Amino acid sequence: MLISIPFPPWLSPEIIPGLPIRWYGLMYIVAFAVAFLLYRKQVLERRFPISDDDLTSMFLWGIFALVVGARIFATLVYETSDIYRRQPWLIFWPFRDGAFTGLQGMSYHGGVIGGIAAILIYSRVKRFDYREIGDMFAASIPLGYTFGRLGNFINGELYGRVSTGPLGMLFPQAQRLPAAEPWVKEAAAQAGIALSDPLVNLPRHPSQLYEAFFEGVALWLIIWLVRNRKPFKGFLMGIYGIGYGLFRFFIEYFREPDAGLGYRIQFVTSALPPAAAHPLLSFSTGQVFSFIMVVLGIFWLIIASRLPFHKPVQVYVNAGRNTASSVAERKAAQKSRRKLRKKLR
Repeated sequence: MLISIPFPPWLSPEIIPGLPIRWYGLMYIVAFAVAFLLYRKQVLERRFPISDDDLTSMFLWGIFALVVGARIFATLVYETSDIYRRQPWLIFWPFRDGAFTGLQGMSYHGGVIGGIAAILIYSRVKRFDYREIGDMFAASIPLGYTFGRLGNFINGELYGRVSTGPLGMLFPQAQRLPAAEPWVKEAAAQAGIALSDPLVNLPRHPSQLYEAFFEGVALWLIIWLVRNRKPFKGFLMGIYGIGYGLFRFFIEYFREPDAGLGYRIQFVTSALPPAAAHPLLSFSTGQVFSFIMVVLGIFWLIIASRLPFHKPVQVYVNAGRNTASSVAERKAAQKSRRKLRKKLR
């Protein structure tokens, strides 16, 4: 008796078969749109002094920096061959063998680096407080991130380790495993799969959906509910880094390590392949970067709580405040910072 969940047969990476329009790309567009709407909602409810033109421009530059960072980081860290080092122009070339393939391979952590750089540069140029800007991004991004992972699920990629539990799912494109292996025979028997071929497709953890829920919906709810009660500027940025890092670190135990990379740090070895088991003290690339995010998030909270003018501007849905007063506060804060910098010199 088959106890795993079959992959939905009506799901295909291409929206329209034969045309280079894929669900993965559409999910990215939906993700950016959701993040933009949530950001704009915060601007309106906080009466934050930023124009629609500046808001749109900031998002466009942020998306550009995110895609560039995600793509470069993916080719440098996750690509096991040296094709991009020998032919760097292929990093952003969306064709392979004359066919349109899009930009295959994005790194979340690279996208974070690009996004942070965009926030810092744009805030510096426009003289916005990067901590306030960053906090509103932290409350907007997670829910949009959910759609990115749904795109991975539709593509049938980044699936998890073999699972014989009720949440195991048969991904059509998953790597077939040798039926002669004892652990494969045992897993197939538990999943109710008959071994009639030398290679067998076993159920996997749908780790993309785990990430979509915990790193997306759950993290967004946590940050969204405390956004108006943050104790200091930059608080939500730190909570985002810590929250995402913790969720991703533990979900990686259910996800099969990237092909060709395996475990970056391995204190305990296992006779079983990565598709079968993930030793508790063996850490994948995603876990290493997620741990770094947690550490940096904690350091940032300590630093941000001690920076000058760290108290948040309380302009949340208050009829007694208006945009003009918010602008005046921002200008006064900028003037005070300039005076402080002159004294420090």
